[in-house]
Amino acid sequence: MPGEEIRLQSLADLVEARAANGGRVIVAMAGAPGSGKSTLAEKLVGKLNGRQPGLAVVLPMDGYHYDDLYLVPAGLRPRKGAPQTFDVSGLYHTLKRLRAQDEAEVAVPVFDRQIEIARAGARLIPASVATIVCEGNWLLLDQTPWDRLRPMFDITVMVDVPEHILRARLRGRWERLGLSEPEIMAKLEENDLPNGRLVRDGSVAADWRIGNG
Repeated sequence: MPGEEIRLQSLADLVEARAANGGRVIVAMAGAPGSGKSTLAEKLVGKLNGRQPGLAVVLPMDGYHYDDLYLVPAGLRPRKGAPQTFDVSGLYHTLKRLRAQDEAEVAVPVFDRQIEIARAGARLIPASVATIVCEGNWLLLDQTPWDRLRPMFDITVMVDVPEHILRARLRGRWERLGLSEPEIMAKLEENDLPNGRLVRDGSVAADWRIGNG
């Protein structure tokens, strides 16, 4: 959409200018499930790398999902994706290492949606990369332990999408994966949409808001 594109272009201008001052710039891009934050993060990185190859890379928060080996016995598997199903400390220490920029490269995990497993060390971020775009639902959540992350971010972004659009997108996602109607309704009403409302109502104000509806 034109408005989204203009905002993304302006955000890329800001990030590029910050990166030109030296040091590493870490951007937090938060949003509800189905908001399109992952796509927008990739678009932002694409714009930045189009201007200067190797300038930016995406760090997906989903790589820090707890594994089902823990979630199932803990009774948390139906809530996978909720705040309590992530290794927040693991993400914090990764961001701290990336902020320090004193290692040749930092290995980060990436979540594989086809098998619902985070692959450890699936992406290497070299010290030469000046900009990290971290994307995920809970990056701006105003709750312990998530609030520990905020000092790690130089620029914060919230992707804002009306709930009826989120519902349609999420329904389409689960239909494409072959879930039955009862399974889809359980996903939507018991996990995805409650999570989306918590992102909307429980996050601190971001520096930037981008509509993606």
